[in-house]
Amino acid sequence: MKVAIIGATGFVGTALVSEFAARGHRATAISRNPKEDAPEGVTNVKADIFDTKSLTEILSGHDVVISAYNPGWSNPDIFEDYLRGARFIQDAVKKSGVGRYIVIGGAGSLYVASGLQLVDTPKFPQEFKPGATAVRDYLNILKAENELDWVFFSPAIEMHAGINTGRTGKYRLGFDSPVFDESHRNTLSVEDLAVVIADEAETPRFRRQRFTAGY
Repeated sequence: MKVAIIGATGFVGTALVSEFAARGHRATAISRNPKEDAPEGVTNVKADIFDTKSLTEILSGHDVVISAYNPGWSNPDIFEDYLRGARFIQDAVKKSGVGRYIVIGGAGSLYVASGLQLVDTPKFPQEFKPGATAVRDYLNILKAENELDWVFFSPAIEMHAGINTGRTGKYRLGFDSPVFDESHRNTLSVEDLAVVIADEAETPRFRRQRFTAGY
């Protein structure tokens, strides 16, 4: 496949590029500040997501677009910037003619109880709340999208650099609630997140809905 990965130099994007390259796919790694080197089959491309015309041209001809866009957790305007950026990306994907669109969202919109999303729980970290709320709001926007064959992925609640399991290639899938293990923990390494997304890109199982994963 020919895959476009937006946010390719970030924590998640870097893992995605590595996984798709390892599987022999051609990947266009799109970011504001591209890396100088690239694995075989990967083309690094500098792009401004707010330049719809240019981004549309870059995305055209791909089989799937994967967005790992994040304006930065320390960005004081992350709420507004995320929603604006996500909408620009969505518009460019539609104009590019690429039908399949995979969005890497957040765990904050997962339901941890009836009618209660993780981002609205008292113990949710306040420093991440603006960004998590923006991603939750974008999922609601995406649900109204009827032209694209989209899917929204929520990572595990514990999906960060401290999860050192590496790539196991094993995971369990879920929909709107966290996939907990026997210890009631919801974990997944970034490498296995990339496995989940690559598997979904190769063999679509979810269409116009959200899904999640965990060990």
